[in-house]
Amino acid sequence: MSLTRRYFKSDRTFISSAAITLVIATAGLTGCKTSEVMNNGYIFDQQSLNLVPVGSSREQVLLSLGTPSTTATFDGEVFYYISQKRTRAVAFMKPKLVDQNILAIYFDKDGIVKQEANYTLKDGKVFDMISRTTPTGGRDITFLQQILQGGGNGINGARNFLNNLNPGQ
Repeated sequence: MSLTRRYFKSDRTFISSAAITLVIATAGLTGCKTSEVMNNGYIFDQQSLNLVPVGSSREQVLLSLGTPSTTATFDGEVFYYISQKRTRAVAFMKPKLVDQNILAIYFDKDGIVKQEANYTLKDGKVFDMISRTTPTGGRDITFLQQILQGGGNGINGARNFLNNLNPGQ
């Protein structure tokens, strides 16, 4: 006696709808992979560096390379041209710093280029120059812990207050 598998119309509909859903999901997920590359800052090449040899004036540097990304904090004796390359694999993820170049042009007191230096990511430490958070003293507790401690400390705080009013008792 042989058993045969019977397929009903609802089984075929389910299989075909599952296949269509799988194709749509696969097509939708391929859009998530962006592999986005972001270049920020002043991107310089060797030709522009050749325009400002040692001995050039500050004005020649400004005409050839443009306004620097930043200058030295004191006296403005150093121009910094900063460029960064960041990548992110998926659109919703935070970009990762891949490459960083800093061209530093040092001037003497007369405004003449005395040295050029090119720093890369290997030469420095990656840090966030602009922090959006301010550290505070004390313990670092969550909002829920604050609420739970506030309920318990209210009773103890009142008891301590009353004890401090009447220290002899």
